[in-house]
Formats: sequence, C-alpha cells, structure tokens
Amino acid sequence: MADTILVVVEQRAGKLNRVSWETLVAGQAIAADAGWSLEAAVVGSRVSSVANEIASKKLAKVYAIEAEALEAYTPDAFSAALKQFISSAQPRLVLMPHTYQVRDFIPKLATSMGRTVISDCIGFRKDGGKPFFTRQMFQGKFAADVSFSCDAPWFVTFQTGAFRGDQVEAGTGAAPVETVTVDISSDAVRTTPQAPFKEAKQAVDLTQAEIIVSVGRGIKEQKNIELARQLAETLGAEIAASRPICDSGWLPMDRQIGSSGQTVAPKLYLALGISGAIQHIVGMKGARSIVAVNKDHEAPIFEIADVAVVANLFDVVPILMEEIKRAKS
Repeated sequence: MADTILVVVEQRAGKLNRVSWETLVAGQAIAADAGWSLEAAVVGSRVSSVANEIASKKLAKVYAIEAEALEAYTPDAFSAALKQFISSAQPRLVLMPHTYQVRDFIPKLATSMGRTVISDCIGFRKDGGKPFFTRQMFQGKFAADVSFSCDAPWFVTFQTGAFRGDQVEAGTGAAPVETVTVDISSDAVRTTPQAPFKEAKQAVDLTQAEIIVSVGRGIKEQKNIELARQLAETLGAEIAASRPICDSGWLPMDRQIGSSGQTVAPKLYLALGISGAIQHIVGMKGARSIVAVNKDHEAPIFEIADVAVVANLFDVVPILMEEIKRAKS
C-alpha cells in the first residue's frame, strides 16, 4: 500500500464541480503534513479536458478513468470503475467532496471493498502519525475527531466550505495525465439513466453560488421576499432562506440553508433578518465573508458575521441596492 492520497474530483457533462477544488486543497494540506504523494482522478467518458484542467495544480499525477458506461452517472458504474482503479493503484487515502453524487455511490464503493467511510468532515489532524478527521455532531454543537480501525484504503469526504478552493496550489508544471480504461459489464449497471424530471431542472444547487442573499423571519411577510430578490438580482446572487421561510412556503424547499437543507460556502453570504439558530449556521458558516443585518443586537448570527449591521433590513436594503447600482454605473 503506497503512501499516496487520491482525490476523486467530480464532473458533470465535462464541467468540474467547483467543490472539487476545495477537496484538492484538503489533499494538498494532508499530503504536506504527512509527507505523502498526492494524485487525482476524474471519472467519466471523454474527460481528458477536465483531467488536463486538474493537472495544472500541484499534483504528482492525474488519472482520467474512462468507459462508455460512465457517460451518464449511475452509482453502479461509478462504484465499479473506482473499485477497479483503487484496487490496482492502492492509494492509502481516498478523498472526495461531500456532494449529492458522492453520497449516492460512496457507501456502495466502500462496502464492496470491505471498508468504511468517514463522511462530511470539516478538518483533519495527525496524532502519533495516525490521521484523524473532524466531523460535526448534534447539528454542529460538538465536533469529534475520528480515525480508521480498518485497513487502507481509507475513504473520506469533506464538507462544502471546509477548505477554500481558491487556495489550491498550482504546480510548477503540468502533472502527467494517464487515461485508464476500465471494463464495466452491462450486467453491472442495474439502472438506466433517464432525462431529469421537470422539477429537478427547476431546482437550484446553491453549493455552486458565489453570492447568496438569504432571508429569515425578519422579512415579516411573503410579499417582502421581493425586496430580497431585487437585491439578489442587483448583486448577481442566488436567493435562499432559513427553514421557517421555506416551511411557510414563501420560498421553495430547495432554497433552504441549514442542517436540513443545503450546506454552502459562497464568497459572500448576506443574511437578512436571520437570527442565527445553530441549524442554520451549520449550513453557511463556511462562507468566506458573512454580512448580517438584524435589528436585534444580540442575534447569534453576529457571533460569526464579518460585518454586523444592527438595523432594520427594510431601511438598509434599499440604500444598499442604490449604492451597488451607483458603483456599477
């Protein structure tokens, strides 16, 4: 078993999921701390462009794992492909972003190899040469350092926002890219991918948003959502909300941020009238910059905010939009 870390990045239709950069940063940090080699792999069909994009970073090698059966995502095909590759390459540690897709296939992959997964991690440390990975528990109230009792390869997924993707180190030159063709029998894939349902096309993946305007109970009435929507349009942002807003049907459930919604890490998170319950904070505290507007100066959201505005959001938002428009003109 080589002292190698393998980062499996995620792509859809030849486009890299930006959360993959965060996982690469995690891999680079662990590799530097442990003195291990770092490699990356991308799974799909005709993914050489994504592999070459990754190869510009500080990596020893990049693998393009290809098969026609990987053209469209299925958990069976992706699990079979990665099992073949990992069994051959034998990395000690396998890192992946904690995305919906990874959550779908990683239990099957790890189980098929007789291994376990430490999932949704926010950090790592080394104790006596043994790696430990930090997971939040009880909706972020506690954190536990967890390690493996099984043999390698070890599987770990990292939460969105645990590392900053813009801190990924570039290589001194392009890492070598090797195409690995895997054999996946037709019997191995038990599902046939279909076109997405109409509802899925309308859904939003807030994990990809760079700016988010989020509203809470302080918005008072459903009709006032329009004010936040106008601010989001002015900023080129996505609109989101805390759970009470979505439970009331004022915004769709796919706009909910928090422990029972989406976990996000945008460059800017603008919280309007959000008090900052722990369930909500768990979903957005990885944002690079947090600006909170709340008229309650004791609101818990202010404890993690980079900029705290103690004011009525209905007074602040119109002025803010005017200033943004003036700056753009």
